[in-house]
Amino acid sequence: MFVKNGFYLYLALSIMIKMKHTLTAFLLLLTGFFFSQSKTEIYVIGNIHDSVPNYHPKILFDILDKVKPDIILHEVDTQGMKDYENGIKITENEIKASNAYLKKYPKTLRFPFDFEGRNQYRKDRGMVPTDNLSVMLIDSLYKAKKLTSSEMKIYENFTNLTKDLMKIAELSPENFNNASTDEISGKRQNAQYSELLKIIEARSEFTKRFVVKPNGEKISYRDGFKLMSGFWDLRNQTMAKNISKIAATHPGKKIVVLTGFLHRYYILKELKRINNGTYVTKEFYD
Repeated sequence: MFVKNGFYLYLALSIMIKMKHTLTAFLLLLTGFFFSQSKTEIYVIGNIHDSVPNYHPKILFDILDKVKPDIILHEVDTQGMKDYENGIKITENEIKASNAYLKKYPKTLRFPFDFEGRNQYRKDRGMVPTDNLSVMLIDSLYKAKKLTSSEMKIYENFTNLTKDLMKIAELSPENFNNASTDEISGKRQNAQYSELLKIIEARSEFTKRFVVKPNGEKISYRDGFKLMSGFWDLRNQTMAKNISKIAATHPGKKIVVLTGFLHRYYILKELKRINNGTYVTKEFYD
C-alpha cells in the first residue's frame, strides 16, 4: 500500500512540476510578448528634399498614412522647427507631407532632431563655403589633367558613386530606402569626406586659397574642408543621439524620422550601436 501510495505521490509531484515549468515558460513568453509590444518603433525614411516626379509630398504623405506614426521627427534644429510651425520655409517634401498628416491626425507630435545651430555653426567655423569650393577646385584640376593618376582615381570613384545614387534617386522611395543603397551612400560619403581629403591634404592649391569667416578671420580651403569632414561624423552621431533620447521619453510609440537619404545609413548604424533594447528600427514598406 505504501509503495502504491508513493507511486501516486510521485506521479502527482511530477505533474505539478511539469505544470509549474509550463506555467513559467508561458509567463516568460507572455512577458516577452508584452515587452516587445511596448518597444518604440523607429522608421528612418530617407528623402529627396525637393519635389520631383518620382517623389513628392503626396507620395510621402501616403507612406506616413500607412505607417501612422505617433511622432514625426524633422531634420531641422529648434529654430527650424519653429519656422515650420509658423509657416516659414515650407518648401521641402518632408514638411509639406508632415503638415498634411498633422491636419488628418492632429494629435501627432513633431520634434526637431538635427544638430543645434547647424548652419551657423558651419559658417562661423569656415566649413561653409570651403567644402563646396574645395570640391569645385578638385573638379577643375581634374578637367585640366593636373591631378596625379591616384588622385584621378579617387575623384572618379567619388563622381561615379554620386552618379549611381542619382540614378537610384529617380526610382520609387523603396529603392533609396534599403540596405543596398545605404551601402552605396556610405561609400559615397566616405569618398567625399575621407578620400577627397587625401587630395586636399596633398596639394598646395588648397592652402593658397581662402575664405573669410564671419569674424573676419581667413581660413584655407584645406582647413575648412577638414573641419567639414569631422562635422559629418559629429552631426550624424548627434542626430542619432537626439532620436534615441526622444524614443526613450516616448516608449511604445511609432516614430518616423524624416532625413535626407544620404544620412540614412549613418543614422541607422548609430541607432543600432547605441540601442539599449528600448526600440526597434523598421522599414516603412515591411
